[in-house]
Parts: sequence; structure tokens; C-alpha cells
Amino acid sequence: MAQDAGWGGGAYGGAPYGGSPYGGPPGWGGWVPPPKPGVIPLAPLKLGDVLNGAFSTMGRYWKQLFGMAGALYGGAALVMAAAVAVAYSAVAHHMTELTSLGYGEDPTSTDVVPLVIAGGVLVLLGIVVMSVVSGLMYAAVPAVLQEAVLGRPVAFGTVWRRAWARVTPVIGALVLTALIVIVPMVLILVAFIGVIISLVAMDDGGGSAGSVTAITLGVIGALATGPVAAWLWIKFCLAPAVVVFEGQRPLAALRRSAQLVRGDWWRIFGITLLAGLMASTAGYFIQMPFSVLGVFPGMIGTASLDDDPSAAAVIVAVSGYLVAALLGQLVGQIISTTFPQLVTGLLYVDRRIRTENLGPVLAEAAGAPAPPPPPPPHAGGVPQE
Repeated sequence: MAQDAGWGGGAYGGAPYGGSPYGGPPGWGGWVPPPKPGVIPLAPLKLGDVLNGAFSTMGRYWKQLFGMAGALYGGAALVMAAAVAVAYSAVAHHMTELTSLGYGEDPTSTDVVPLVIAGGVLVLLGIVVMSVVSGLMYAAVPAVLQEAVLGRPVAFGTVWRRAWARVTPVIGALVLTALIVIVPMVLILVAFIGVIISLVAMDDGGGSAGSVTAITLGVIGALATGPVAAWLWIKFCLAPAVVVFEGQRPLAALRRSAQLVRGDWWRIFGITLLAGLMASTAGYFIQMPFSVLGVFPGMIGTASLDDDPSAAAVIVAVSGYLVAALLGQLVGQIISTTFPQLVTGLLYVDRRIRTENLGPVLAEAAGAPAPPPPPPPHAGGVPQE
């Protein structure tokens, strides 16, 4: 849309807000703070600006953010619960047959195969559902930030439409990033397994030495791939925001993210790690009360079971605990997902302000007053000859 045109790629002229071109050189006393129409000042952001901006966005736009997250994760939970119920009703007889086997009795393939198929279908369905949910959330958060940075309201329906319109390229960017990060780790893992097999095949009674060598190689492999994976992940972490803010396709978004991160990797890594730790800690403490509350109905339900309960009876008995744990997981997931994405989106805005001087364009889009021009060279002092 027209008022969002300034979010696209490209560099912009002019000096950054808060710099001397707008307030004169040091000592003139005319420095003007950068405009702040929304949740952040339109100038290079410090750590406090990023965190305050993320918290402010959660406070001002909580209906859009938490409403979207609750609807998506709650809907995913209902879909998976319904799928589990259907799968259980389809294979309940086979599960009963397996659980009733006596000691030394082998299960038949007619009972095992349906359970394996049902489990595989549930796993695939879970992957698809969570991919869509994650894609929508990674698209919805930047869609909210587009307006939060400019200080404009945005309706829930608008956020939903923008997120749905960009969900496919966002999922593509996330999948490509995951593949790029995982590939070196998989290669090392394959080589590690090959070395273990070779050591076992060549072992002539020196099992202890072979095990030590295998463990050493595994540790070295983990130490080698961990930093590479972290470097790649941070390099491409801005790709979802690029997709939403600039309308880029997945591959172009990855290249654009790498361009924006260049020269500021350590700072982005530190802030991203801090945001993840803060969100994980908050999610853990949020889940604790739900887990404690779920213990009591679980204890009451299991106390009523007989000596040989069926699988259905066990599920019903612990259903209270499962529901409480699911609610705690849902609320914790909303927090631990939303906050880091807000921080990442603000880091994207920060990098564009620093490298492309996006601040004046955003101020114009927000209708913020333009900074005053610099004073003439002789203002407030002796005229120059």
C-alpha cells in the first residue's frame, strides 16, 4: 500500500535523526531528539530501545498479537486433539491387543502396522500444522510492527490478511534457513556414524580405546558444527521480516538478511540470545502454576483406577493434568514465540536505519514533524569573516 512504500529496499539520503545536521555541532545546544511516533525512536537503536520497543508493542497491540497467537496455537491444539481421537478410535482394538500380551508373547504385524501408520500420519499432520502456524506467526508479528513503529492502529483482521498473504514465502524462508543450518550438522553426523562403524569393524578387542576415540570425535564434531549453525542462523534470522516488510521471495529474503546482518553479527547474536533467554524464562514460570494445578486432578483420577486399567481409562484419569499442562504450554508458547520475533523485527528496522537512513522516510510516513534545519554558521556567536 502507498503509505508503506518506504519500507522497501534501497538507500535513502540525508543524515540520521539525532545527529549534528539537525541540532548543530557540540556546544551549540541545539540538539533535537529523534521523533518517536510509535514504539521506538526513529534513530539507531540501543539495547534498551529494542527491548522497550518489544514490550511496548506487546502492551499496545496485545489484542492483535496474543489474539493471533492464541487462535493459531489453540486451533492447532484442537486439530491435533481431534486427529489423535480419530486415530485412537481407528486403532484402539490393536492397541488393546498389544497391551494385553502376556510375558514372552510376540506382537503380530496386523496389530503393529496400523499403530505405526497412525503414528506416522499424526507426525506428518503435526509437522504440517505447526509449519502453517509458525509461518503465520512469523508473518503476523512484522505485520503488527509495521504499524507499531509508525504509531498507527491496526485491526486484527488486517493483521490476519497480511499474514495470510505472506505465509507461503515466510514458510519458504524458514524452511530454507533450517535446511542451510542443518546440512553441515547432518554431514558431520553422517561422518561421525561412519567413523564409529569403522572403529567397531576394525576393533580387535580394544573396545575401550575405540569407544573413547568415537566419543572424542563426536565432541569435536559438535564443537565444529555448533558455531557454524549459530553463524548461519543469525545471518538469515531477518529473512521473515524481510519477506513481510519488503515483499521479497524466500531466496531474495535470505540474501537481503545476510546483507543487513553483515558487520553487526555479534550485536544481533547477543540481543537475539538475550531475547530468547528472557522469553524461555518467562514461559517456564508461566507454565509452573498450570503444572501444579494439574497435579491434583491427576492424583484423584489415577487413584480411582483398578488394578488392570485400559488405555482409555488411563487417558481419562489423567485428562485433568493433561488439560492444565496443555493450557500452560499454550500460554508459555505464546510468550516465548511473540517476544523474540518482536525483537528480531526491531533489529531489522534498526539495521535499515543504520545502513540505509530509513528514519526520515519512516518519520514522513508517520506524519512526524521534520527536525529543524541546522543553524547558520554565525548563529549565537561572532560572525565569521
